[in-house]
Amino acid sequence: MLDREPPLTLGASTEPTEPEAAAATGPVTAIAAPSVAEPLDAYSAAVIGALEQVGPAVVSVYVGGALEAERARGGAGSGVVVTPDGYLLTNEHVVQRVNEARVTFVDGRTVSAVVAGRDPSTDLAVLRAQAAALPYARLVPEQRLRPGQLVIAVGNPFGFESTVSAGVVSALGRSLRSRHGRLIESVVQHTAALNPGNSGGPLVDALGRVAGINTAIIAMAQGIGFAVPASTAQWVLTEILTQGRVRRAWLGIAARDRPLDLRLVRALGLASRHAVEVLSRESSGPAAASDLRAGDLIVAINGEAVDGTDALHRLLARVAPGSELTLQVVRRTQLLQVALTVREPPA
Repeated sequence: MLDREPPLTLGASTEPTEPEAAAATGPVTAIAAPSVAEPLDAYSAAVIGALEQVGPAVVSVYVGGALEAERARGGAGSGVVVTPDGYLLTNEHVVQRVNEARVTFVDGRTVSAVVAGRDPSTDLAVLRAQAAALPYARLVPEQRLRPGQLVIAVGNPFGFESTVSAGVVSALGRSLRSRHGRLIESVVQHTAALNPGNSGGPLVDALGRVAGINTAIIAMAQGIGFAVPASTAQWVLTEILTQGRVRRAWLGIAARDRPLDLRLVRALGLASRHAVEVLSRESSGPAAASDLRAGDLIVAINGEAVDGTDALHRLLARVAPGSELTLQVVRRTQLLQVALTVREPPA
């Protein structure tokens, strides 16, 4: 007869006893359970590391005098020092009515600051803190953000200094209209929480590099914040430090968007069904010194199609004052070329 295995008993162990297991396999080595805290620790380390890099350079901006700064429970906004000699960036709307301010650092120091320059078209302003040996953050305009990338907002909402919120880049290349009607291009949309008082504070990456300057939120929305990109901030900073102002090309016209008749578009071989209609010319502007006339429809500049006033502003932002442009305009049913030399708008 075949030998049969003994029947199993429910609830009884079928594993070898400890002496048997030890004899069979040798010393037992404990296997560590996988740590569920590692992703959180890595995330926390990134946020903490970024804060340590940029935190000392973040300031509260007060638009009153010393007494008001001491009494205030919250600043007008935030800012970040970006040069060793004390130049800092903030939002233009934070200091729009003043030429002087006071800034308070996380170590408690409060120093006076003067407005070195402002650019309402990008909602950026440059201040100079009247102190030496100040901590500063790295502004890296050439860095390329990616949707989903970790970003950290540091600021002083409602006067709560060094408040940190983290999120991710939601989208790139957004457009945001400034108070003066111009579009701010390449705006960074992110999910880091922003509140009143965060305006002008930095949006930084995991390495503590300034990726943008926080500027706006959408009221009644959650997780939708906007920051002016570091590339724009660097350009404004350079213009103000080297030229004393932000220079932009000016045509000297009043204009509006105008749709074109499809038959006209086909007859003239135009690239777009929209143009910029010249409503009037400034008497002392560049347009008045050229053959450009009221009623002309601007369809291209230097061969680049212009399908509206926003496109016109974008193009002029890349042109240095003093440059000569060739405007392609439709006058009645004719396509004409008009030469025009742009210059800066009057102060």
